[in-house]
Amino acid sequence: MHRVCCLTSTGEVARCLFSFSLSLSLSLSDSLLFINYLPPSLRLATHLREELTTAQRILLSLEEQAAALNSSRPAAPEDGARSEQGPPEGRGKTKPEPDESGWTPEQRAKAEAKRKEKADKAAQKAAEKALKKVTAGSVAVVLGVGTTSIRAFISRRCRDASSPLGLSDSAVLGDIVDPFDFQEGSSFSSFCSKLIEQLSSGGKYKPKIAKGARDFGPKQMHIREQVFSSIRRVFKRHGGVEIDTPVFELKELLTGKYGEDSKLIYDLADQGGELLSLRYDLTVPFARFLAMNSVGNIKRFHIAKVYRRDQPQPQRGRYREFYQCDFDVAGSYSPMVADAEVITVATEILSDLPVGRFCIKLNHRKLLDAIFELCGVPADKFRPICSAVDKLDKMPWSEVKQEMVEEKGLSSEAADRIGEFVLHSGQPKELLCTFRQRALFGTHAAANQALNDLQLLFDYLDAMGSLQHVSFDLSLARGLDYYTGVIYEAILLDGSSSSVGSIAAGGRYDNLVGMFSPSGVQTPCVGVSIGVERVFAILERKADESTTLQSTTIQVRTDTTCYESLMLRA
Repeated sequence: MHRVCCLTSTGEVARCLFSFSLSLSLSLSDSLLFINYLPPSLRLATHLREELTTAQRILLSLEEQAAALNSSRPAAPEDGARSEQGPPEGRGKTKPEPDESGWTPEQRAKAEAKRKEKADKAAQKAAEKALKKVTAGSVAVVLGVGTTSIRAFISRRCRDASSPLGLSDSAVLGDIVDPFDFQEGSSFSSFCSKLIEQLSSGGKYKPKIAKGARDFGPKQMHIREQVFSSIRRVFKRHGGVEIDTPVFELKELLTGKYGEDSKLIYDLADQGGELLSLRYDLTVPFARFLAMNSVGNIKRFHIAKVYRRDQPQPQRGRYREFYQCDFDVAGSYSPMVADAEVITVATEILSDLPVGRFCIKLNHRKLLDAIFELCGVPADKFRPICSAVDKLDKMPWSEVKQEMVEEKGLSSEAADRIGEFVLHSGQPKELLCTFRQRALFGTHAAANQALNDLQLLFDYLDAMGSLQHVSFDLSLARGLDYYTGVIYEAILLDGSSSSVGSIAAGGRYDNLVGMFSPSGVQTPCVGVSIGVERVFAILERKADESTTLQSTTIQVRTDTTCYESLMLRA
């Protein structure tokens, strides 16, 4: 097959990919197979098949013309008659044929091979001439502008793999153009996506924002400023003081604190001999801050950006760079008083923001550990099973059980026993009374201590007017490893929770500070984090859904008696 591209004008990307497949001397069928296995994100397979079909018709026509040219040429004379024929008319004398009568069989075979090679070259030249005639008035012979870039990419990857470019090592080529390799920056899929953007913009650089980040215009910043101000007022009303910490921390400080989510930490390149990572949340840096500074009891709040290498979902308010608004109480206080105040802070903030009805699901980490112990879960599987249980708000029990058994290696009997516990939820005091009457946890000391703590917490929340927003839910697990006591998260009740997930979450973490303290002294802590980006996503969606009015007025409560209006253009 000739290394040419006979193409129509369906697009430069189609040209460059097709010409690349031909430049590797692939047959038509192999080229089509190559195109079919390109990453689906290119969405060019249909156009490329059209290009291949067009090229196939042209090449078949060329083959027919080449065959016709060969058949019209005079047949070669037999060996015995060659010396009797004169030179072709108008060509002058030709070199006389050698006498082969005394040749050995090896000499005859060598001579025949040379004649065949000469005939093949003549046929190739004739086909190329016919190609020029066919394409002169219809289809142009064009090499796509992206061919050089793609061939350079393949050549570079082949050099890295210590393999020459070509099909001699199909495994290397197959690995380079692997359609299932979606690693950002280095995969063939990523390279072709960038090439498509470059070609579609006429070869000029087209600026874009990084994946998982966003810009904010003046109107959006006005809204954000009002929301942040409202949150700050609640924090300060409860005696909070503001601190700030670096946006990056030592990698070893963050590693091992987030369970299965540790893979989402952004690692930075080595700078000056220190391995650094962008902060994943504001809690671990606060624990490091406490270990390094003797501050005593403190009610701290922190509003800042954090970074997670997660899959962005803008409609759900999930980005790779986003704000968190944290309120934490650290130090020694009466039992469950700090926990009740932190939960009350969350209910006041969510009541002030126009997000609609909400519910705070609450559980105790010691109850979860007791459940796993009573159900026969091995100690080394507590945290993996905990992460599976935490998915019950997104998946039915049957799928969660399947994950426990097939992926986490738990027995089916143990999973069924866990299901008898974690499917309980309801009004806090009523459900707690039911657990005590049924002696659900038997004589398990840690579980009964957790029930006593919850009884005290519910009394405090009732006195503070926050219990009406709380639901006792044994399926709540919170996958972070550092929680040791009460855990909670806030969801919306008007259907928005399925689209944005939890809008606030937190819990008690009494052992985290001691991990960073040289003396190992523990500092009891409890806190809550407001998912403010998800709140913004709800506000923006409410504005977009308003089609009957020219503008939508969104009220942000600024104190206990008055509201401040924010105008969002629909």
